[in-house]
Amino acid sequence: MADSTGEVFDIVILGGGSGGYACAFRAAELGLSVALVERDKLGGTCLHRGCIPTKALLHAAEVADVAREGSSFGVKTALDGIDMSGVNSYKDGVVSRLYKGLQGLAKAHKVELVEGEGRLVAKDTVQVGDRQVKGRHVVLATGSYARSLPGLEIGGRVITSDQALTLDWVPNSVVVLGGGVIGVEFASVWKSFGAEVTIVEALPHLVPVEDEAASKALERAFRKRKINFKLNARFESVSQDDSGVTVSLEGGETLQADLLLVAVGRGPTSAGLGYEEVGVTVDRGFIPTDERLHTNVDGVFAVGDLVPGLQLAHRGFAHGIFVAEEIAGLAPVPVVDSGIPRITYCDPEVASVGLSEVQAKEKYGDDQVETLEYNLGGNGKSQILGTTGFVKLIREKNGPVVGFVAVGARMGEQVGEASLIVNWEAYPEEVAQLIHAHPTQNESLGEAHLALAGKPLHVHA
Repeated sequence: MADSTGEVFDIVILGGGSGGYACAFRAAELGLSVALVERDKLGGTCLHRGCIPTKALLHAAEVADVAREGSSFGVKTALDGIDMSGVNSYKDGVVSRLYKGLQGLAKAHKVELVEGEGRLVAKDTVQVGDRQVKGRHVVLATGSYARSLPGLEIGGRVITSDQALTLDWVPNSVVVLGGGVIGVEFASVWKSFGAEVTIVEALPHLVPVEDEAASKALERAFRKRKINFKLNARFESVSQDDSGVTVSLEGGETLQADLLLVAVGRGPTSAGLGYEEVGVTVDRGFIPTDERLHTNVDGVFAVGDLVPGLQLAHRGFAHGIFVAEEIAGLAPVPVVDSGIPRITYCDPEVASVGLSEVQAKEKYGDDQVETLEYNLGGNGKSQILGTTGFVKLIREKNGPVVGFVAVGARMGEQVGEASLIVNWEAYPEEVAQLIHAHPTQNESLGEAHLALAGKPLHVHA
C-alpha cells in the first residue's frame, strides 16, 4: 500500500468517474500501479446522477408513449398512469448492476481504491484523511456539478438534475430553465409522464450548440408534442411556497408551476481541492491543458469535464485511456473534440459528429462547403416507427464528409457509423459503395451519401 511510508504508485487518480476509472483500468492493463481516490461511488456523475439514470427515465417515458399511442398501431393499449416508485426501482436497478460490474472490474484490475475526500497537496501527493497517497504521475478527474445562476438558490421546489432524478412523484407542471441537453431531456420525460412543460432559453434556439437545422427540427417536434418553450427569454427571479413556484422573466412575464428545474449546464469541480495552491493553472474553474492533457505542472494531467470543451462522459472516458497510454509511453493520438459524437436523448433524438454547417463554412469558406439533407420520410424503418426527421451531411467541396447531424427517434444509434465516416475522412462516393441493410434507419446514411455522391435513389435530384 503506497502512502506516507514511502511507497509510490505509478499513477494516482483523483476522481472515479468516467475519466478516472477509464484511466485506472487502462493503466493497470499496461502494467502500471494505480491508486484511485473517490469521495463518493465509483462511476461518478455519469453512472449515479447523469447519463445512465436519465436515459433509464427516457426509456420509461418512451414506454409510456407507446402505451398511450398503441391504437395508432392497431394495438389496444392504455396508459393507466406513472408509478414513480416502479420507475425509480427500474432505474436504480440498472445503476446498481452497472455499479457492481465496475467494482468487480476495479478488483480484477488490482486498482487500489481509496475512499474519501482527496486534496492535492503536492504535485505528486493526494491527501485523503490522514493518509498521503503518492504517485509518479497525478491525474485530476474530479468532474463537474450541476450549475445554477448567481443568486438562484437550489432548494425546495427549485431543483437541479440531481434532485430531479430522485423525485417520487410526477409534477403537474414544470418550468425548465435552460434549453440545452439536460433541459430538453427532462422536458421530454416529464411531458411523456403527463406534465405540462415550459422551457425558458436565453438563446435563439433549443440545443443552441447544435447545427441550426437540428434545433429548428427539434422545435417543430416539441411544438407538435405541445412542449412549450420561450426563446430569447431571460430569467429574472423565482419565488416559491407550498403550492408551487412563480418564475419571473425579464419584461414582466411570469410563469406558474409545481417545480423549477435549473438546467443551465455543468461547472467544473475544482474549488477547494488544492489545485491552485500546488501551482496548477485554473481558469474559471476549468483546468487548461495542452493537446496531450498535460497541465502546466510537470507530471500532473487533467481529464474529462475539468478540461475546457465538450462535457460528455465518453470524452472523459477517451481522455482517461489517452492519459494512461501517454504515461506508459505509447504516444497515443490526441482526442479532438470535433470528432466526438454527441447525442441528445429527448424525443426525437438529436445526434451529431464533426462540424456544423456554420463551423465548416468558417473553416473552409462559404463556397467550399456542400450540404445535403435526407428526409426520413423516405426511410422505410422510420415510417414503421412513426418518426420524422432528417440526416444532414456537411462536406468540404470535392472533399470528405466533415459533419453529420440527424434528428429522429433512435437516431443516436446511427452516430457510430457517422463517427467513423467523419473521423476517417471518408468521401461520399466511398460510403455510397457500402451496402446498408434494408429496412433499417441505418439506410438513411447510405441514401444520404448516395445522393451527395450524385446517385440519388429515393431523393429528388
